[in-house]
Amino acid sequence: MDSGRTLRLARRRRGLTQRQLAERSGVPQSAIARIESGTVTPRIDSLDKLLRFCGETLEARPARGIGVDRSLIREMLRLSPTERLRAASIEAKTLARLLRSAR
Repeated sequence: MDSGRTLRLARRRRGLTQRQLAERSGVPQSAIARIESGTVTPRIDSLDKLLRFCGETLEARPARGIGVDRSLIREMLRLSPTERLRAASIEAKTLARLLRSAR
């Protein structure tokens, strides 16, 4: 993650100048400029604080593709379109039964 770019884009989306963000957050404008230019890398809590003053949050999410079990996807892609429809129909009926039994 490019913390400087992230902060700059969040600040601009909020329509704030560096000076305005500095006044609101209590962080010196020069420090904000150094973060945005990539001269310094802020601590996570500092970046989160600045982003919150921009109306945004710092959120950790799994990287795309990591933790995804692609084996089922590959298995389904080996089937013909007709076989996929048949499997989907069976799954839909199973789901409907489960939903009925949960009531």
